[in-house]
Amino acid sequence: DRARTFYAAVLGWQAQQGDPSFGGYFNFARGGSLVAGCMTADAQAPVSDIWSVYLAVDDAAKTIETATGAGGQVIVPADRVGDLGTFGFFVDPTGAAVGVWQAGQHKGFGIVGEHGAPGWFELYTRDYAGALAFYTEVFGWRTQVLSDTDEFRYSVVLGSGEDQAAGVMDAAAWLPEGVPPHWAVYFGVDDCDAAVAAVREHGGTVMEGPSDTPYGRIAHVTDPMGANFRL
Repeated sequence: DRARTFYAAVLGWQAQQGDPSFGGYFNFARGGSLVAGCMTADAQAPVSDIWSVYLAVDDAAKTIETATGAGGQVIVPADRVGDLGTFGFFVDPTGAAVGVWQAGQHKGFGIVGEHGAPGWFELYTRDYAGALAFYTEVFGWRTQVLSDTDEFRYSVVLGSGEDQAAGVMDAAAWLPEGVPPHWAVYFGVDDCDAAVAAVREHGGTVMEGPSDTPYGRIAHVTDPMGANFRL
């Protein structure tokens, strides 16, 4: 309920009705398009409130098998979710958890890069070369080096054509001890400062920023439950 209230206020999301047959899982939408999903955290899980990234695949079972062969560790094997699709979840060899989604009736989010929509996805890893090798093998990624210095080592993942879909960052020098490698999600906003003010007003925490970068104005925040995301 707190998530419903917070994300409606900060990003203008509408929370759809939960489905009891799927543990109360529900979708967030904006302007009629799906943007994210939400479910109650497993009380036995090592972490609770987090945002997870799911990568679209044609065959979830085959992808999980390939990921395992490339050194990944399966958390949830490929599992069909009614007619909606098939998902799986694993930890890559560098320690970052990520999911896969083979779409059925549920195609994933419907808008990207707009206010209140997913805008960017980024992997922070202590094994930059290992991560690039793994995701290239498992998902057939094409990558382009954006920077290759000790201060900033970063590659972008190219989607269809030359469209950039995600980033991989060498975080070995700055990722705090005890914080595992992980995928981060950015949500687009029209006004980063106004969004940060809304985060504070509705019980969230500002971890860093807002700050200007060559790619836009960015802030790192958490929701009231402690889930990290970027604006």
